[in-house]
Amino acid sequence: MSSDIPGPTLVLTHGFLMDESMFEPMREPLAAAGINLVTIDARCHGRTQTPGGEQFTYWDMAADTLSVLDELGIEKAVIGGMSQGGYIALRLALLAPERVRALALIDTDAEACAGAELDYQRTFFERWASAEPMAPLVAELAPQLIGGTDPRLWRAWTSRWYSCDRQTVLPAVRCLLERNALLHRLSEIEAPALVVRGGRDPISTARKSATLAAGLAGADGVVTIPGAGHGAAWTHPEVLTPLLIRLVRRAGARRGNMLAQALAHPWLPGRAAAGIHIAR
Repeated sequence: MSSDIPGPTLVLTHGFLMDESMFEPMREPLAAAGINLVTIDARCHGRTQTPGGEQFTYWDMAADTLSVLDELGIEKAVIGGMSQGGYIALRLALLAPERVRALALIDTDAEACAGAELDYQRTFFERWASAEPMAPLVAELAPQLIGGTDPRLWRAWTSRWYSCDRQTVLPAVRCLLERNALLHRLSEIEAPALVVRGGRDPISTARKSATLAAGLAGADGVVTIPGAGHGAAWTHPEVLTPLLIRLVRRAGARRGNMLAQALAHPWLPGRAAAGIHIAR
């Protein structure tokens, strides 16, 4: 959990049906750049378990992330995530803007799940929770959720899906499907923001990403990674990592200008982080 890296901290939360290990390929190059990477397993994923039937929202998981920062003694960090990790990052920026140096929003958006998308996902996860064989479900999900041009990159995740308890993730499914839109609140977020998406991402579409970037004062358009899908953080870490390094350094350059604001909003530690897996 501890780190010898004295530099700034980048906190990343993974996408749905993945876990914090999706960012492992970035850890060494980020460390070489003097950046301390903290990754978190979201509720119902990886090593973070949730009591059976307990319901939660992405606002709750934003509070979880603040608890992790408190537990590690980190006053401010660059906060980000892929897909649902981005939903969490945006909510954290609204809950505690004084803790956020910048936002890294990877293959994500600020919209509710609605219309045809909601109908499809609700039906898909009803099938997931049923006794239907996993093979057709996995074959349908992997290209959408991970993407990229090399199916061999899917295996690290598809093998876990085959062996998972298919009921365990249902509270997280409800959280995903019932999330509220944040488009009307994006103007409240002033932190620098990187909005990046895979060029072949069928979930966080070009329209959704452009709308997200347009609503954030600190975003400078959308960075598109050619050939990548929804899981660009996993399939194209060599492209994404330099973008994250640049963002962290950009945020660091603003620290002097933000000193007065930081003094006006003192950091108050004390949140509990029980049950949340973090890697540092």
